[in-house]
Amino acid sequence: MELADRYGIPHSQLTGAGSGRWTALDRAKALAFLAYRRHVCDGCGTRAAEWDERAGGDRFAYVAETVRCPGCELVEMERERVPDGAEGRGVKIGLRPRKE
Repeated sequence: MELADRYGIPHSQLTGAGSGRWTALDRAKALAFLAYRRHVCDGCGTRAAEWDERAGGDRFAYVAETVRCPGCELVEMERERVPDGAEGRGVKIGLRPRKE
């Protein structure tokens, strides 16, 4: 559903079973996916029910894991070089493949 949502197409079309027209089942799936996403935390990607024992969850459902992304590290290092104030306004930092 995430891919169908990203491209704005019916799930049945994504799976190759549909004509591209939205069926009642496609709409139901899209609405269910939207309802699910509204309950997912933007910060950690979990849902409150996963932690709530009264809702069948587990207070210790996840453990924290530290991961270092070399790309993010490089972007942050470059961001430290951007000047404060007017000179640094609008500066965006991205990554591109190194040319060989």
